[in-house]
Amino acid sequence: MKNIAVIGAGTMGNGIAHVFAQQGYAVTLIDVDEQRLQQALQTIHKNLDRQLSKGTITADEKQATIANIDTAVNWEKGIPVADLVIEAATEREGTKLDIFEALDAAAPEHCILASNTSSISITKIASVTKRADKVIGMHFMNPVPVMKLVEIINGYGTSKQTTASIVQLSEAINKVPCVVNDYPGFVANRILMPMINEAIYTLFEGVAGVHEIDTVMKLGMAHPMGPLQLADFIGLDVCLSILRILHEGFGNPKYAPCPLLVNMVTAGHLGAKSGNGFYAYTPGSKELVVSPMFA
Repeated sequence: MKNIAVIGAGTMGNGIAHVFAQQGYAVTLIDVDEQRLQQALQTIHKNLDRQLSKGTITADEKQATIANIDTAVNWEKGIPVADLVIEAATEREGTKLDIFEALDAAAPEHCILASNTSSISITKIASVTKRADKVIGMHFMNPVPVMKLVEIINGYGTSKQTTASIVQLSEAINKVPCVVNDYPGFVANRILMPMINEAIYTLFEGVAGVHEIDTVMKLGMAHPMGPLQLADFIGLDVCLSILRILHEGFGNPKYAPCPLLVNMVTAGHLGAKSGNGFYAYTPGSKELVVSPMFA
């Protein structure tokens, strides 16, 4: 594989483009919003500068990485020559199904179609294509340039050859691939989201406050980030969406989202990206301040 197309220039998409370009792949980063593409390039520059300041890359390597990234607002560039397309669009099932149906018609016959979904069924995504054997999940972790794991999800029809190719490719970009099967939440979110949901229930039921819950998990369980801070970082709307997929997929009440989470998302308190969640966020400040709602 030489040519990689990434659909979606948000946090995950620009991170995926970064890691592939840094390893010498030709990357086309595609988004319908030109401004988002320019913001993505700025983010990649910033992250490369951070690596440069730490001495993990050279100035020449930074320039080579940037040179390997092209951008596009339509599929006429990148998709027709892609060996692999990684979809990193918003975590909405309908959006992903529409994208994969169109990709199946536009991408070369040999091209593997991957989704960065964190919870949506790869089998269902593959069902709108005529190449189910070449559809697979590549669930990168955020921030992509830092986190080593790639959760690789086999759909019901994914071929062994496709899986082997994606495992090999993940290793080539210095990631650690873990192959799992296609059930709601896969592994990462099937385990993580119930923990986050239980932390929200613990707050909702008045057992402890935001700071106390996160401190117990950080200092007592050696977690680098407490579950409520992590929920803010992921996005409370994303957490709610994944919990609903788990609840619907398994039919088990243990996955039912906490009413507090539902109310917060309904009110537009989505975490770090909205400026308010369990914590309040001020642009340019790294101070962790509990939201006035829970202080």
